Amino acid sequence: NCGAIPKSLIESELFGYEGGSFTGAKREGCPGKFELAHGGTIFLDEIGDMPFDVQVSLLRVLQSWEVSRIGSGKTIRVDVRVISATHHNVKQAAANNQFRNDLYYRLNVFGIHIPPLRERKEDIPILAEHFMKKYASNVQDNAMAFSPEAMTAMERYQWPGNVRELEHVVTSAML
Repeated sequence: NCGAIPKSLIESELFGYEGGSFTGAKREGCPGKFELAHGGTIFLDEIGDMPFDVQVSLLRVLQSWEVSRIGSGKTIRVDVRVISATHHNVKQAAANNQFRNDLYYRLNVFGIHIPPLRERKEDIPILAEHFMKKYASNVQDNAMAFSPEAMTAMERYQWPGNVRELEHVVTSAML
């Protein structure tokens, strides 16, 4: 989650570091997420929250498919598929110089737009039932069900927190 990693640590998390390269670093160093994903896929969630200066480093990796650990002069070749997601309008952010334009075009090879839950009310009963089954083992009563009134209320609600909010509400109601 690019938005959850502190700005001071994101490069060491993504690209790794050599031992002793900064205070608190492990003596033996640490591979980054790109190294660990070699031969597979890396999912960069909330890419729209990635600091602008780190975007430059990510762009370099996506152009060369090589990473340099912090504190190292050598490069490590990586073969990864990159999937990214965000709730931001990255195209607009790139137009406003809030996201690197070249990184946007490097990442935007194939886009999938998932509309917010408020625009797909037909998914609410399906998701609510899924979350209820998912968390049923946490409660004593496995025979729970939504009343028609509860389901109508959920379908009328706008869900500003999207699917995560629905999951939280269902879980809270069950508990």
